[in-house]
Amino acid sequence: MIQQRRVRNPWPFAAVCMMVPSLTLLVFGLTQASVIDLLPGYVAAYLLIGVCIFGPPGKLPSPGQAVAFLLPGALLVVLALLDLGFWCGGWLLGLPAWGLLLSRSTTANPLRAVDVLKFLGLLVLGLAVFTFSIIWVIFSLGLFLLPIIPLVRLAYPEYWATPLQATVEVVPAVAAVIVAFAIPTPEGSWSSPWVYAGGAATAGLMITYWAWRLPRRSRRRQLNNGAIV
Repeated sequence: MIQQRRVRNPWPFAAVCMMVPSLTLLVFGLTQASVIDLLPGYVAAYLLIGVCIFGPPGKLPSPGQAVAFLLPGALLVVLALLDLGFWCGGWLLGLPAWGLLLSRSTTANPLRAVDVLKFLGLLVLGLAVFTFSIIWVIFSLGLFLLPIIPLVRLAYPEYWATPLQATVEVVPAVAAVIVAFAIPTPEGSWSSPWVYAGGAATAGLMITYWAWRLPRRSRRRQLNNGAIV
């Protein structure tokens, strides 16, 4: 008898929930601390997002996947240390989606250049959403979607089949909203922390949803009887 093993997928939504409060704290931390002081928090956020993407499948990423995931963040940190802009923070917006794309990339099914270009285009759009959320607050309403999405999914029995995933998604989603409203607004700030957090949530959900919806390509050969080899 052939036993089918349940395929465990990444948790991109949990990664977005980790990203939102991390990016908000980093952005407002820049007004009170140096980039070096914020570096441990940035590294922690980066690794948490990586765990949400590469941890659930139960296997370590390949060396190529690990390099492609870590290298952009490391290079952008160097730019921040050189006082050339805190672009590493903006990169966090697309990191869950980037990790999801890499997790699906294999030797047989490499990441296509056109998908990378689409991702970069959406990242630029996400940065615009995050930036202009202080002007158009409607872009910040995505913050309230974070707890709503997993709570709605709790109504489905298959979601309860993975209680760890449900916990890792519900708790950070609710915590992201609490943190966003708990951060005090610095004196002279143009907007409240929850507005920035909402912009990050909207942008992160948009980019990650696109990556999640991408069809998984396969080059495995299918025989006439339907068997895949």
